Amino acid sequence: MEQQWANKAKEWLRGGRGRTLLLIAGAVGIALLALSELVPERNETVSRPISAEAFVQQTEERLRAIVSRIEGAGDCEVLVTLENGVEYVYATEERISSDRREDTDDSASRLTQSDGSESSVIVVDTDSGHDGLLVTEIQPTVRGVVIVCEGGDREEVRQRIIQAVTVAMDLSAKRVCVTKLS
Repeated sequence: MEQQWANKAKEWLRGGRGRTLLLIAGAVGIALLALSELVPERNETVSRPISAEAFVQQTEERLRAIVSRIEGAGDCEVLVTLENGVEYVYATEERISSDRREDTDDSASRLTQSDGSESSVIVVDTDSGHDGLLVTEIQPTVRGVVIVCEGGDREEVRQRIIQAVTVAMDLSAKRVCVTKLS
């Protein structure tokens, strides 16, 4: 079966039409490669690490925007507290070494074995210099949210705000405080 295919391919290439098609396909391939150099490169956007302060500020602004749209809430202020800051996990390279040694004296023989490992962060070249290869960024854990708003003294408004914040922030209701703005 393979022999038949090989024979048919040879016959096709021997004919003028087969060679012409093969040359055209090759020329098209080269032209596509040349054109790909003219197309501008697409830069992948890499998110820059965010500080805990920036995370808090962005979260407070987003919550303020949401809460102020809840019916009856009115003007509001939002305070977000964190359990921990942003954590970065970098790619590491680990080297494990094992050393086995036998010490002998005139009277006894002793076997010593030591195992060691050394871990180092993988460093890559970036536009800003050398940085560790960031694998993941773990966002801070929100400890609690305080919302002070004009409608914070009305129970139905408080419940709507607490429900919105607990769902948006994945918090329990006991971690959200809503009170009246003075």
